[in-house]
Amino acid sequence: MDSPPIRKIIHVDMDAFYASVEQRDDPALRGKPVAVGYPARRGVVAAASYEARAFGVRSALPSVTALRRCPELVFVPPRFDVYRAVSRQVHGVFAEFTDLIEPLALDEAYLDVTDNRAGLPTAWVTGKAIRARILEETGLTASAGVSYNKFLAKMASGHRKPDGQFAIMPDQGEAFMAALPVTRFHGVGPKTAEKMHAAGIMTGADLKTWSIEDLSRRFGSSGPWYYGLARGQDHRRVNPNRERKSSGSETTFDEDHTDAGRIEAGVLAMADEVWAWCEKTGARGRTVMVKIKWADFQQSTRSQSLASLVDSRAKLHEASLGLIRSVLPAQKGVRLVGVTMSNFASRDPTLAEEQPLILESDVP
Repeated sequence: MDSPPIRKIIHVDMDAFYASVEQRDDPALRGKPVAVGYPARRGVVAAASYEARAFGVRSALPSVTALRRCPELVFVPPRFDVYRAVSRQVHGVFAEFTDLIEPLALDEAYLDVTDNRAGLPTAWVTGKAIRARILEETGLTASAGVSYNKFLAKMASGHRKPDGQFAIMPDQGEAFMAALPVTRFHGVGPKTAEKMHAAGIMTGADLKTWSIEDLSRRFGSSGPWYYGLARGQDHRRVNPNRERKSSGSETTFDEDHTDAGRIEAGVLAMADEVWAWCEKTGARGRTVMVKIKWADFQQSTRSQSLASLVDSRAKLHEASLGLIRSVLPAQKGVRLVGVTMSNFASRDPTLAEEQPLILESDVP
């Protein structure tokens, strides 16, 4: 039987999207360290310009920390209606080249250009053409990764940022992964990386020495996925109908807390990170969940489903605080808190009445 054709995947990622839009629209901001967000005590950075990133300012960083790292930082309030409008322009450019577009956020997407609608000689040339059209249409730069699967295209897009492009060819995938530290694997967070390091897995080459059975025993259902990554394999298709089920963020405190004010501040900071994603994507949900990990590593969750969408930061704050206060005062130390929004849906006035607070059972 004939082998299936090698897919041609491009991951396009706008460069410092929110901050770049602000610098584009206000020439006085160009060349300056810019943060999109509010300099409030409990605010977080939604986006940072490359000038700000040079000082270690990143998205989701607390505003007070960002100002300590960069006293000259200029805060600009977010204009999500403008970002969404620019995102529609960018996606309009994508549609000129393919129907297979999987948005990840306002500022990035996977494109499958295997069908070659534009009639260009290679996916590399297609990527350059897409970036040129984005610049022409919006005045903004984008970076692109070109490869034969989604994971490698995503890894490649960050290789020559900003305003760059990088390709990983089918005969280069395994070697690329072999040299890559596991800390740089997209989707491998600090805890998983720590677990891999404890097992002696520092790079893709180390990972490749493990059998699929051993990886499954060590990492559960993620084992086969890591086995494939070590070999440059990712069989996921670009899905134009991809829907995100939830958005959450959590933080581990430097020390265990029983003080209600500190615990609530942590919950509010995580709610702000979730709300930043909601504003970035335009998503709104009805269910809010708070996660608590105690000093003895037991976990608890509290959730509530509302009759209407959580359509403001204040509403998310209110729901999150109500949930965390259901376990306060804390009878033992709290080491971690998290906030998740789910049950995304369109606004519908015919929905059922608000559901009461759900106190889910503790999970050891």
